[in-house]
Amino acid sequence: MSTLMRSPNRGMTNRWGDDIDSLFEGFFRPLRWAEEDTAEAGIVPRLDVTERDNEFVVHAEMPGVNKDDINITLEGGILTISGESKSDSEQKEGDRVIRRERRYGRYVRSLQLGKEVDDKKVRASYKDGILELTLPKAEEVKPKRITVDVK
Repeated sequence: MSTLMRSPNRGMTNRWGDDIDSLFEGFFRPLRWAEEDTAEAGIVPRLDVTERDNEFVVHAEMPGVNKDDINITLEGGILTISGESKSDSEQKEGDRVIRRERRYGRYVRSLQLGKEVDDKKVRASYKDGILELTLPKAEEVKPKRITVDVK
């Protein structure tokens, strides 16, 4: 039976473990390169993705974004949503900003859906700061129901 021992150098890191961690860094996570670029600006649209039998539905929070400032692309199975939230630069004489918490700027968010989306039938709508994308599945990947005859 082996005995677990505590390392006397608690502050030291396990180099072998660090090497393994760095080898697989990001492997099991969704595409995050676009999100990391915008995380510094603090603007990362939150997504809800639902899969149904015949389609994927994506809801993206995009408050304060004009629909004309939203760009959506689907290429090689990767859905990319980009947009820009512009600040209200109008300030009246005598006004003094006490606190500003709303964030403004450009952002990009990508999500890998695979090549199973029929890009010719994608629909998009935007209401109350929520972008809704409906991405129908291609015919060849839809589940097919097979009936069994009882004899």
